[in-house]
Amino acid sequence: MEILLVVITFIATVIGAISGIGGGVLIKPVMDALVDYPVTTISFLSGNTVLAMTAVSLLRSRRDSIKVDGVVGTPLAIGGAVGGILGKLVFSAIKEAYQNDALLGLVQNILMVLLTVTVFLYILNKARIKTLAVRNKALALAAGLVLGLFSSFLGIGGGPINIMFLSYLFSMDSKHAALNSLYIIFCSQVANLIANIVQNCVPSFDVLLLLSMMASGIVGAMTGRSVSKKLDNAQVDKLFMALMVVIIALSLSNVVKFAGA
Repeated sequence: MEILLVVITFIATVIGAISGIGGGVLIKPVMDALVDYPVTTISFLSGNTVLAMTAVSLLRSRRDSIKVDGVVGTPLAIGGAVGGILGKLVFSAIKEAYQNDALLGLVQNILMVLLTVTVFLYILNKARIKTLAVRNKALALAAGLVLGLFSSFLGIGGGPINIMFLSYLFSMDSKHAALNSLYIIFCSQVANLIANIVQNCVPSFDVLLLLSMMASGIVGAMTGRSVSKKLDNAQVDKLFMALMVVIIALSLSNVVKFAGA
């Protein structure tokens, strides 16, 4: 099973590096479906794998023509970091109040279905939707906070909602949205990891599995960045849409699983 998770991590992070979703949005529901780990452990493994993947993706992007937005990129990332901490606090509060992993998993997957369907419909109709071109740093900070909160609470390290926000609010094309999304995810996951350590909330986990997933995520990030250079925005959108269908199907399956637990 561990080998399968490492392979899935590689595939997810290749796609995540290309489309800007980070990879956790696929790793998390697959782990929910395949392994009987506590929700906190799955979120920790997924989040730290995505942290390694985004760090490498951002380092490799420094030589690319596409850059993080110089005006709104950093406020988005700072908001993402604060949101990451808030998301962790909300997650911990619900876990402490109900002491029920199945309930947590159910809430996470229902939210994932709702958010992913919304993003799918947006991308499907994107050509007919008039986007904004926000350059206000305060609004960018607020948007980053919302994105970081969802990212941290869901344990997905970002996800499709980032792309929708960046496309609609900031009029970013697919490739620019992907890179800025990875920047937000990175800051959110750093904050989430720090919050875990400070609160002494690091769950028990298999160290070898985490290291294997992180290594696979790093190789996936390097592969994804190389592939991304060969794709245009339309091809990135098609890949993104196909992934949305897979995520919706996986999350619906997990809703049924956790509802019956």
